[in-house]
Amino acid sequence: MNSDVFSTCAFGLITLFFVLGFPLSSLRKRLKKTPQALSNQDVVRAVGKHVGLDKSRLNEPNFGYGDVRVSKLLIHPIKSCRATSVKSCHYTPDGLEFQRFCSTTHSPNWIALTSIVVRQMVLITPKVILDEASPHGGELSISFPEESKCETFSIPLQPNEDILRTWSLINDVSMWGISINGYICETIKGPSASAILSRYFGKSVHLVFKGTNPRPCKPTDSYPNLKASARYQDGYPLLILSQENVEVLEKEVRSRIGQQGIEEKWTTEKLAVERFRPNVVLSGAGAFAEDYWDEIAIGADMQAASGAPGILVVSKCARCLLPNVSPQTGIRDQAVPYKVLMKTRLRVDSKNRWKPCCGCNSVPLGEGLITVGDAVLVRKLVI
Repeated sequence: MNSDVFSTCAFGLITLFFVLGFPLSSLRKRLKKTPQALSNQDVVRAVGKHVGLDKSRLNEPNFGYGDVRVSKLLIHPIKSCRATSVKSCHYTPDGLEFQRFCSTTHSPNWIALTSIVVRQMVLITPKVILDEASPHGGELSISFPEESKCETFSIPLQPNEDILRTWSLINDVSMWGISINGYICETIKGPSASAILSRYFGKSVHLVFKGTNPRPCKPTDSYPNLKASARYQDGYPLLILSQENVEVLEKEVRSRIGQQGIEEKWTTEKLAVERFRPNVVLSGAGAFAEDYWDEIAIGADMQAASGAPGILVVSKCARCLLPNVSPQTGIRDQAVPYKVLMKTRLRVDSKNRWKPCCGCNSVPLGEGLITVGDAVLVRKLVI
């Protein structure tokens, strides 16, 4: 190659690096700052290339990082069973305290059961009863619909090693192709948990308490080197969701009555946030604002949140048909909300382009306490 031509090309490439590289690097640094310091123009440029993100929404005043508050906390002590609403809850990198620390499983294959297949699971009500005087911290009470004629039973809330040594350890409880260990739970008194559950399900079923072996979470596009673990959650320790998401979806449902199999009952029936099985429900950010977040923190006020452990927003939550199952009745709707999600929430996640997403999977970076009414600080936006 002619030396003059080579010099010209090299100079052009260097110039291009300085023209494009420096502004992009600067923008990246700016977007890692607290969002309150960013202009909407900065944010629009940053998210414009992200799959499915509507950059025009960022022109809405304070969209995504206004006065955001925790409006509801939900724990699901037993996988796929009824949620419990609490006023405050401790959390660790594994999620909210008492979140999915138990699961039901069918022997002899030891497959973890879910309400996608066994809808009556959502009618089982676990209740955490704290007792500081108890050697086990209290008990987990499990009750059933009255018509089932299954008696309520209780297991130790935090069984110690002496108790666990008396429980059978299963090393291959299977959940989505992953083997997770767990102890077959025994009741504090009365008939065995396995006998009662087997009667309710009509087949051999056991309640298992998560063993000590870590259950790694899969890396995501945003966090390819993610190091996190969970209990019996489907994917990740924490699920966050904006209340406004549900309100927008409810309006969409009502606008489509008579279409796609959406029944007239949805003229008045409310779309309950519990259908989506979130842990932390937020209000004040706007519908689907969490799509734009990379890291948040939660505290009693903004000052407390600034010193709280970060919570990484690692991926969108791809949805199956489970939200179609009413948490009140266990009856699956043929259309709501899945068909509406398919019309409105496709292609918002690069890894799940053809699955509708609602809410975001998250990973706490430390331990803390979340209380209803707490402030949410958005530390980083996606880039």
